[in-house]
Amino acid sequence: MVDCMGQAILVAPELVDLLSHCGAKSMDLERKTLGLGAKPALIVVDMINGFTDPASPLGSDCPQVIAANAELLQLFHRLGAPVFFTTVVYHSDDQARVFRERIGALNILTPDSIWVRVDERLVVAAEDQLIEKQWASAFHKTDLDQRLRRQGVDSVIVTGLTTSGCVRATVVDALQYDYRVVVSREAVGDRNNAAHQANLFDMHAKYADVMSLAEVVAELEK
Repeated sequence: MVDCMGQAILVAPELVDLLSHCGAKSMDLERKTLGLGAKPALIVVDMINGFTDPASPLGSDCPQVIAANAELLQLFHRLGAPVFFTTVVYHSDDQARVFRERIGALNILTPDSIWVRVDERLVVAAEDQLIEKQWASAFHKTDLDQRLRRQGVDSVIVTGLTTSGCVRATVVDALQYDYRVVVSREAVGDRNNAAHQANLFDMHAKYADVMSLAEVVAELEK
């Protein structure tokens, strides 16, 4: 497992202590690996300049996450499978007012800024769709669910930034809309390594199958 900087991830000591004190090893819920359905879609969450450029106050340096997303995009385009990108754009001061009051750096995400554009290192095909959102989840107050259902999608692979924020929110909502959910481990990242690890652990325990990039590719090419 790698973090946003491409460095090997070890379980943070504080996370080990927390799990130990909570008895998590003996209290984990029994779960089934569901994998993908017959018609998967790729949801690339917020791989926009505002989050992928270290010059942005919201950004991080995550070349490995970009490379993993580029590989998945190439495969989805080759297969002719649905791809959805998300971006965060604020058109007026009353959109996500409390969220923006809490995280002031979000205010750079205006329609005319470079920060809301998909990172140019990722190929956006003509048939790919862009979802504008104002909150964490790609589903919240958007028409993503309707678009997925129109295309007969029954499962989603969620990638992007950040693991503990918009990725997790999208994963939880996707499950709540009754999609099977897969998270590609190398294709997500976070500014905080401990948060990254904890959220991968939690998503895999309850909401999604967290799989390596190689496993996801193999699943898609069956």
